[in-house]
Amino acid sequence: MSELRTQAFQAPPDVDRIQRVALALGGVALLVALVGAVVDTEQFYRSYLLGYIFTLAIPMGCLGLLMIQHLTGGGWGMVTRRTLEAAVRTLPLMALLFVPIALGLSHLYEWTHAEIVATDRVLQWKAPYLNPTFFVIRAVFYFGLWTTMALLLTKWSREQDATGGDDWRLRLVSGPGILLFGLTITLASVDWVMSLDAHWYSTIFGLLFMVSEGLSALAFVILMTFFLSRTPEMSRVLTPKRFHDLGKLLLTFVMLYAYLAFSQFLLIWSANLPEEVTYFLIRTRERWQWLSVLVIVGHFAFPFCLLLLRDLKRQANRLAMLAVIILAMRFLETYWLVVPNFRADQMSVHWLDVTVALGLVGLWLAAFCWNLKGRALLPVGDPYLEEALADGHH
Repeated sequence: MSELRTQAFQAPPDVDRIQRVALALGGVALLVALVGAVVDTEQFYRSYLLGYIFTLAIPMGCLGLLMIQHLTGGGWGMVTRRTLEAAVRTLPLMALLFVPIALGLSHLYEWTHAEIVATDRVLQWKAPYLNPTFFVIRAVFYFGLWTTMALLLTKWSREQDATGGDDWRLRLVSGPGILLFGLTITLASVDWVMSLDAHWYSTIFGLLFMVSEGLSALAFVILMTFFLSRTPEMSRVLTPKRFHDLGKLLLTFVMLYAYLAFSQFLLIWSANLPEEVTYFLIRTRERWQWLSVLVIVGHFAFPFCLLLLRDLKRQANRLAMLAVIILAMRFLETYWLVVPNFRADQMSVHWLDVTVALGLVGLWLAAFCWNLKGRALLPVGDPYLEEALADGHH
């Protein structure tokens, strides 16, 4: 493994093509969405929130995985660190893309309407927390903290490539960073998603939201790792053992998400409180019930059964195909989470739901590719690189 440090491990030329295509498609989709914003302003903001929550999950999940990797080590983290770092460096862009949500609060949240709050005791009680000014202040704080952690971790990692030493600062930030990450993600999930129905609450929702972001991020990382494994240099590092590790981690996230989601359902069902059960009643009647069944099968049962197979986890192409399915299910689950708050009586897909999501994902993917090209695809300066990858060549 000693030759690792002498190789460049640069991103393949295909990354340039993906960047151009993603930017073009994203730009066109967002331009079309802007036309929709003029025609149906309220629907535009609702679709924007849906697309934004889905897109943000990937860099946020990558930030959590990056900090876990710095604290635990291991080969899976070494071969994915550059992908994780390229994703988290898009957080300043995601902060900028949050501005339309801040501008469209009155189209999304009923607690922004004084006349509704005046007649609702629950909203009056929550008003010190749920008000537009404090909402925006909290969002600025969240993105400030996340971006700071992301930029510090990637800056020190770049310096490590040059120095080749053990940088204790990466662990120093990642330790408290994980705790702050969990706290702020919980608050953000309450602010941005749970408060769409300000009468409903769940104490497990924040943790469920955080795990779902990790699942989105891991599926994306597996897809990118498969793409990079087709290059001559990386193919010798990204062995079946490495994909097996990633597959096991993916299975863990699939099971953890299902456990938390079922726990939330079981607790709400057993308590049978009117302010809680409405959340599930809406999602289990009319045509929403079919989406609920699809999410259960596609988000848990199907990937769970496949990921039990050792051979599938070791075959990069099959694992990548499953990652694509999981990302598609993550969008449907986000749709299941957000849209019933606006259209409880019927399940229908508005063209803006798809257009805005494509635009935001395209823009984000272009930024990700631009970041990925800037550094070696392996942390060649990490003193533990050879040790971590030593067991992967079989």
